[in-house]
Amino acid sequence: MMEGSLSKWTNVMKGWQYRWFVLDENAGLLSYYTSKEKMTRGVRRGCVRLRAAVIGIDDEDDSTFTITVDHKTFHFQARDGSERERWVRALEDTISRHGRRERWSRCVPAPSHRHGDLERRISEADAYLQIMIELVSKMNTRVSEIPEPHEKSKGQVILDHANAMLDNIKHSIVLLQIAKNTVNPVNGVYQGPTNPSQHIKQGSMSEFSTIGPEPAQRVELGAECRELATPTHAPLQSLEHMDAPRQAMSLLVPDTSYSSSEGEDDFFDADDGADAPGPSASRTCTEGAAAQESHPAGAELPRTRDGEIDYDALYEDESDSDLGSMENHGSVVTHLLSQVKIGMDLTKVVLPTFILERRSLLEMYADSFAHPDQFVKIVDQPTPKERMVQVVRWYLSSYHAGRKSQVAKKPYNPILGEVFRCHWDLDDTSPANDKQEVGDGPVPWCTPDQLSFVAEQVSHHPPISAFYAEHVNKRIQFEAWVWTKSKFLGLSIGVHNIGKGTVTLLDTGEEYTLTFPNGYGRSILTVPWIELGGSVVIECQQTGHKANIEFLTKPFYGGKKHRVTCEIFAASDKKPYYTAQGEWNSRMDGRWTDSGRSEVVFDVSSMKPRRKRVVPVGRQAAHESRRVWRHVTCALRAADCDAATAAKRAVEQAQRDAVKLRDANAEKWLTQLFSPKGEEGWEYNTPLTKRMEKPKADTAENTR
Repeated sequence: MMEGSLSKWTNVMKGWQYRWFVLDENAGLLSYYTSKEKMTRGVRRGCVRLRAAVIGIDDEDDSTFTITVDHKTFHFQARDGSERERWVRALEDTISRHGRRERWSRCVPAPSHRHGDLERRISEADAYLQIMIELVSKMNTRVSEIPEPHEKSKGQVILDHANAMLDNIKHSIVLLQIAKNTVNPVNGVYQGPTNPSQHIKQGSMSEFSTIGPEPAQRVELGAECRELATPTHAPLQSLEHMDAPRQAMSLLVPDTSYSSSEGEDDFFDADDGADAPGPSASRTCTEGAAAQESHPAGAELPRTRDGEIDYDALYEDESDSDLGSMENHGSVVTHLLSQVKIGMDLTKVVLPTFILERRSLLEMYADSFAHPDQFVKIVDQPTPKERMVQVVRWYLSSYHAGRKSQVAKKPYNPILGEVFRCHWDLDDTSPANDKQEVGDGPVPWCTPDQLSFVAEQVSHHPPISAFYAEHVNKRIQFEAWVWTKSKFLGLSIGVHNIGKGTVTLLDTGEEYTLTFPNGYGRSILTVPWIELGGSVVIECQQTGHKANIEFLTKPFYGGKKHRVTCEIFAASDKKPYYTAQGEWNSRMDGRWTDSGRSEVVFDVSSMKPRRKRVVPVGRQAAHESRRVWRHVTCALRAADCDAATAAKRAVEQAQRDAVKLRDANAEKWLTQLFSPKGEEGWEYNTPLTKRMEKPKADTAENTR
């Protein structure tokens, strides 16, 4: 057993309350009491069954954790991260152990003769228990008669160990008898306590005092054993030597988790219903298959006039039918969760196909520029302060466009060497001589008044994506590199974005460096949703201006989702000259602290993302994103899980084969558009800054 103090969130007091917890790994039960003294008297406050439970942690808080089971979520708080780690690991091991027992019991039905064998073994164990009771009693007498204190203390140590072993044997026999009665109850009725909230007082073990077989049922022992055994003695009369309340309470595993305070655990906020897994979390494969009938394979797909599948229309289709929510695949998700532990890196874990979004991660990064006008407006601001505020406005407004659905899904992992290109039109018109193509850069066929973008998967281990965007006429560019590290958090998946981006204004020479928030897929057992969290810094070394941005995750006991706060400081000021707050997926409001003037930073309801222009799939190179993943996208749109899985495997196997071929030929992978910069960074090979310097150099050479 493991025991100790934790705080538990209660709805009665609307806050954290001290509780004493006892974890019985054998029974798969976490019992809690209002104090350690109440535990010794057996006054249990409530308990949590751990069979089929799911542990959850919050990456933003290192002391809290949750247990979700029986359609309830219990919240706990440890003193610190190390104590939480100790409890979480013990709980995970207990859940895993009982999960294995359940799977084994389903696969190996017990023959009827097993019950008789179990009863014989219990009788035999009880007879040997009586022998040990007698021997320990004799040892106790012997130790008490030792006159020399030092020798007596040695004997007392042995006696203490013998008593502890005796208690464990008694405990084991009680468990065996409960198991026997559960498998084959007397007259169809389970023999034992039925009220899970029953409080067992010190020494009141009458329900267990005659658990063993009657004397006439005793197995025959050898002569040396019969001499010591006392068959007329009630088998477990000595249970008062046990720590009766704690061990007996842990033996009573109720049909469902409960709390003796009515309503104590009904603490969900009004919009939190999706956070607790419902009955669907344990659905069978059959139910999952039945649920897919609403999205049958072979659903109608867009086609060209020639009758061919129109892949371009598939990528532009933003409907979210696909293969349904997690609820339709409960058994698959539950099986997946049983293979991972809290904090485990999910980079190499194969995730089920039905959670995929119909686009590559490289294309998702492109959606950061779905409001290109907000990006190019940075150049138009007259002062360093206003330019910094505009950088923040573009940055914060870019996240909502990258989330196509309210349901969190995962883009395809790009393969090594994969490339995605696109561009956007802006409102303003350009002079006639600017209608010609730029001829170079990320999208050579763009005009100078269009915003162009390119991304490349430059590394596989770790999975690094590099991307670049520019507007020639506005003389502004952006380059970034990022890679993700996924972590399993129980009911959530945390994605840490590691990398850096830089906005460069060619005319002012200013560079704005920025980082990226972490992402979280919440409620992964039911209907997953995206949440952003963590601190982000945007700063300009040339002007000394700096923005501190906080993406706030929603606490379970209140508050709103998707909250963001921002403060912008001048070089040496301690007071921000601009503050902003709101939600990244709806609206943010800002305020200039010097003048007190307020303004809307952005309002998603009045901002329609611009459609990106992409070369048709039929004209793309073999390594371009939409062409690479076209068959997977088609199968997902048709809700054909098997076809999607097969197409995804084909793409991944082709990549593995390419790696083997390069290794066999001793060839090193060479990137196409980006090169390493420093120890971990990446840069675009031909950015606007380099291409603009070349004409100046050519002009200087001609002048000489």
